[in-house]
This record gives sequence, C-alpha cells and structure tokens, in this order.
Amino acid sequence: MKRTAVSSSNLASVGYDPASQSLEIEFTTGRVYEYFDVPQQTYDKLMAAESHGRYFNAYIRDNYHYTRIR
Repeated sequence: MKRTAVSSSNLASVGYDPASQSLEIEFTTGRVYEYFDVPQQTYDKLMAAESHGRYFNAYIRDNYHYTRIR
C-alpha cells in the first residue's frame, strides 16, 4: 500500500485502501500497523487534522482492530 508522509512527531506516513477499508500507519519508530474496517471519512479526517498524532490517538488507536506488519 502506498503511504503518504505526514508531519507528526509520532506518525511517519499513512496509507489507505478504500476497497478493503484498510488503514496503514507507519510510526516514527519504523513500526507499521494495519487497521481494519476504517471508514473513508475517518481516513479523510486523519489526513486533514491539525495534529495527525492527536487524531490517531483519539479516534483510531483504540477503536479499530489492527495487526503489526513490520
């Protein structure tokens, strides 16, 4: 999945596949996680957020199933 670099102290890049509603997050540590069943609207709001890290922590981190992929 192609990811887009974001300006954040915690997140390095974000990718999204609308067909599977999969959200891929690369952290500044180099770890990559895939979050499942994430609506397009949530991804859009994450990318538009003033703070990507705060939005992720508030609305994504504990609200969707995920797996570590790297």
